[in-house]
Amino acid sequence: MRTRAPCEYLYLSYFSDLGLAEPITRALTSKGYDEPTPIQRQAIPALMEGRDLLGIAQTGTGKTAAFALPSIHRLVEADKRPQPASCRMLVLSPTRELAAQIADNMRFYAKNTRLQVQCIFGGVPAGKQAKKLVAGTDVLVATPGRLLDLIDQRALTLRDVEIFVLDEADQMMDLGFIKPLTRVAALLPQDRQSLFFSATMPDAIASLGKRFIKNPVKVEVAPQSTTAERVEQYAIHIDQSEKQALLTLSLMKGIESGEIDRTLVFTRTKHGADRVVRHLVAAGINAAAIHGNKTQAQRIRALDGFRDGKVPVLVATDIAARGIDVSGVSHVFNFEIPNVPEQYVHRIGRTARAGADGVAISFVAPDEKPYMRDIERLTKNKPAVLPIPENFVANAAKLPKPSRAPAGAERNPDARGGRGRGGGGRGRSGGGSKQFEDRQQRKSAENRGDGLPRDDMGRKRRFRPKGANGVGAHKGAVKAR
Repeated sequence: MRTRAPCEYLYLSYFSDLGLAEPITRALTSKGYDEPTPIQRQAIPALMEGRDLLGIAQTGTGKTAAFALPSIHRLVEADKRPQPASCRMLVLSPTRELAAQIADNMRFYAKNTRLQVQCIFGGVPAGKQAKKLVAGTDVLVATPGRLLDLIDQRALTLRDVEIFVLDEADQMMDLGFIKPLTRVAALLPQDRQSLFFSATMPDAIASLGKRFIKNPVKVEVAPQSTTAERVEQYAIHIDQSEKQALLTLSLMKGIESGEIDRTLVFTRTKHGADRVVRHLVAAGINAAAIHGNKTQAQRIRALDGFRDGKVPVLVATDIAARGIDVSGVSHVFNFEIPNVPEQYVHRIGRTARAGADGVAISFVAPDEKPYMRDIERLTKNKPAVLPIPENFVANAAKLPKPSRAPAGAERNPDARGGRGRGGGGRGRSGGGSKQFEDRQQRKSAENRGDGLPRDDMGRKRRFRPKGANGVGAHKGAVKAR
């Protein structure tokens, strides 16, 4: 008779007591988890009863399993096949990376069943995704823009949804998805089970939740807006112009000593992220950027390199980084302080995961001090202040200057050589022009499927044609003489 490992006994005693289907408990046993997380203990019993749920939890708390396990159980027990061009369970996620991560986890939990899991998001051809939905699917994980694209193309209907999950609701609001979410709410059947998750719960998020959930069970695994207890938080006060040198020197020292394993660096803008990467690569640090202007292939390549440890430094914007769930992130650097204090909580939550310790270091410029005060009020924590390293000015002067063009895998496919394409053409250089930035913003919006460009905080941008003198050609603009 085979002897079970201690973790098998724990899982069998806990999940078997809940009555989860045997194929699910078998998958959990093979996964070798230690024990259920707090949100799983609180959420699963209520979801097994068919209740709606309002969950307040950050990524990394085990919430995917909290909603996936009872949902898969319900779908298996019903023993129905999906109708053509429909889904039985819909999970909405704000970013491509998070959607793919959720889909992978759900495929694993359902691996011993006949359930089909599909994932759709922008950045890849919609036609291929539509073909996968022709016969219908049990579970569909989607981003809002691409979901509505396929609905408008009559490739998908939501009339058969039995379970609906809205994940990372606060980021959905940050990205300006309120109108798409309103459309989705109108398309869902009234008779369904709804789950609503958010890392924070300000009034605007709570109001949004009322559109989807009725008489929910509330599960809160940590006080709202608190930061990870195992993260050591520090701040260094420094001029904006000196931040890059400080980051480069800090990473060189930390990686060489082995103190830094994997690290995330946060910037406020996409072009700022690319600029940081160019400086790091010039100094011999293997780094990659991830943000909305990157193609899906570039994003996947950057994330895979970061997970494998081949790329120890990943530079990201807040929007792109929300779906990054990578173990072993030892440090988080806030190269620029977020002007939305809740984003700080999300940023430093990328480290100190799965019981590990972590370090968060913020570079605070004089004009960013008000942002830092807002963060301290929200988190009720004041980071310890570190001095600028000795011989900083002398060491900074020795750092190599980066090339103007993105290096290696970070090279943009639109920045081709030749006349007018950034290769010495007259009037433009390597994608630094305003027209180039606007074109990239439009492309990023098209990938999301909403057709509308947004700035780095997710707000829709208005584009005005340029006049000969560079002034926007709108009412009141000065004409070129």
